[in-house]
Amino acid sequence: MNRTDDIGKFLLRATLGVLILLHGIAKLPKGVDGIGHMLASQGVPSVLAYLVFVGEIVAPVLLIVGFFTRPAALVVAINMVVAIWLVHMGDLGKFNGTGGWALELQGMFLVAALASAMIGGGRIGAGGRFN
Repeated sequence: MNRTDDIGKFLLRATLGVLILLHGIAKLPKGVDGIGHMLASQGVPSVLAYLVFVGEIVAPVLLIVGFFTRPAALVVAINMVVAIWLVHMGDLGKFNGTGGWALELQGMFLVAALASAMIGGGRIGAGGRFN
């Protein structure tokens, strides 16, 4: 594997990590109450709302530093599937005002997380063999 492969993997995982982390940080001041109510309305135990912070804070930090990249990316992918299911299902077949898919951001996050889970984090990062 050449150096550009490692740089590409780093760019993918770090960008995904930073962008998802910003969503997690934005949720911190409000805590898990809103997410818990949303889960409860779908028949899911509200205590699982704490997993949002795992998927939007812990896993992204792991992606950024390059430690346990594959499992962290899988956690982000699962988080995105749940977010699409709970929040965005009504927009699944819609387009935005500029002709793009209404869920292009969520779709890009999901596919980037799946790609990172499949290819790993490369040699740039703290993970070494755990990448």
